[in-house]
Amino acid sequence: MDRKLRQNKPRLLLMGQRRSGKSSITSVVFHKLPPQETLFLESTTRIQKDSMHSFMDFQVWDFPGQLDYFDPTFDTTEIFSEIGALVWVIDAQDDYSESLNRLTTTILNLQTTFPHINVEVFVHKIDSLNDEFKADIFQDIVQRVGDELSDQGYINPNVSYHLTSIYDHSIFEAFSKVIQKLIPQLDTLETLLNVLVNKSGMAKAYLFDILSKIYVASDTRPIDMEVYEMCSDYIDVIVDITDLFSYERSERRTLGEQMEEAESSMTIQDGTMIYLKEINRYLCLVAYIKNPEAKDKKGLIDYNVHVIQDAINDVFERKWEKEDKNENGESSASDQKSASSTARDRLEAQLQQG
Repeated sequence: MDRKLRQNKPRLLLMGQRRSGKSSITSVVFHKLPPQETLFLESTTRIQKDSMHSFMDFQVWDFPGQLDYFDPTFDTTEIFSEIGALVWVIDAQDDYSESLNRLTTTILNLQTTFPHINVEVFVHKIDSLNDEFKADIFQDIVQRVGDELSDQGYINPNVSYHLTSIYDHSIFEAFSKVIQKLIPQLDTLETLLNVLVNKSGMAKAYLFDILSKIYVASDTRPIDMEVYEMCSDYIDVIVDITDLFSYERSERRTLGEQMEEAESSMTIQDGTMIYLKEINRYLCLVAYIKNPEAKDKKGLIDYNVHVIQDAINDVFERKWEKEDKNENGESSASDQKSASSTARDRLEAQLQQG
């Protein structure tokens, strides 16, 4: 990752009509605001820019609903040139016809200059809708957007759709899918997690961004939302405890003599274990182990997770924070490929079968 990209971080642009819930989403996901308190947020009147520092630094730009960003007074190149994804938020509880018109207009305007932008549509505020109504609204939005783009000659658009609410984990699940598309090492991370769960007898493993609780990667087994929610909530418990007795994550040093990364496990009534291990300051591994004998195999699980910790850090190395960067401060694609290959080989050779 070169110096320019570190200074000009990939952007997530949040757009949509006024009062669609854009500011509430950023406040809940990236600033830990309780969902109930978003009722007191005022409408956004100017572009809000937030910088997120994590395993991958990026920006979140929240656009006021009334702005016409293709007006000649706006520099569209400045807005869209370093975009990672365009997130369009639709209020599912309101008339969304105008929002769909603006969405399709935006997509079509971007095709000539930025044809490869990922467009992510959040069908938002679904918490008070029944399942049948949710499905009908979702299908209607997908159909209308697809038909309009097709009529304009845009076939197979690069548009994804998500049902979201800030009152449950669906908003974190949706943002996880958005962020994963920006991670070049995603395939390698999934491969490493697949090896780990197979060797350690785990049912599911997630690699989470600690502060936002967005999951960066998981093994390729199907996702059970109850398991995902349990793993996500467990992070809050451990983070609160480690921040209370350990160090502030905003600082780049630890306070006193202690483990640099938190490690915890919990066995619930049916013998299922939730296992958490901080990989580094930004990422943590959370695994769901549905095996009554997991407690007796804790040593083996610890060993395997420590191996994958080294492997993930090799793949996801933030080289600019280290002194061993090259003359231009750049990390080449061949360096990343070499680190990924080394990580896979190390796992296969070192992990113990559970």
